[in-house]
Order: sequence, then structure tokens, then C-alpha cells
Amino acid sequence: MSRLAQTSCEPCSGNAIPLSYSACQQHLQTLPEWQIIEHDGIMKLTRHFTFRDFANAMAFSQRIGDLAEQAGHHPVIITQWGKATVTWWSHEIKGLHLNDFILAARTDEVAE
Repeated sequence: MSRLAQTSCEPCSGNAIPLSYSACQQHLQTLPEWQIIEHDGIMKLTRHFTFRDFANAMAFSQRIGDLAEQAGHHPVIITQWGKATVTWWSHEIKGLHLNDFILAARTDEVAE
């Protein structure tokens, strides 16, 4: 288990400040398969996963859904035949928070 995945998520209120671009880049170094995209002026953390078939992609998506429910933090998950795309960001602060990187690391562990 990675150090980032072991980190506890902290409650994120609407008063929290999104991470700066440079802080995001530092965290991204520990998540080489992830990338930061900007959509509607909001930085988001995304990764594409590939699978043998739809059933495996769907099972993965369900595991990520379970992970999200436990954390009380919910990504966008797009499930297709043989692939799934997961995108994390903190909706309330319209940007990235440390929690997004923690959950991306936990997503990687679910994928293994």
C-alpha cells in the first residue's frame, strides 16, 4: 500500500482552498498513471484503466463506487467495454484537494 493511500482523508468544507498547480504537480509525481485535466476552469485528476471485457470494467467501477461511499467523496466513473475512466476532484471547492490524490492512490490499489 502506498504512503499516500494510507493517509487519512480530512473533512473538506467549502472554505477549503484548492491546491495550487505546483502542489498538485508534486502529488502527481507519486501517481504516474494519473493526469490533471482542466474542465470549465476546474483542475481534475483522471486516469483510464483497461480490462479484458465489460464485466471486469463494471466490477472495477463497483469497487471504486464502494471506496467512494466509504470516503464520502464521489468521482465521475465512466464504464465502457474493456475500460473505465475515473475522475476525482472536490466539487465543493471547485478544484483539487489532498483527498483527491489520496483516493486516486486508493483507486490504483483497487485496480491491482
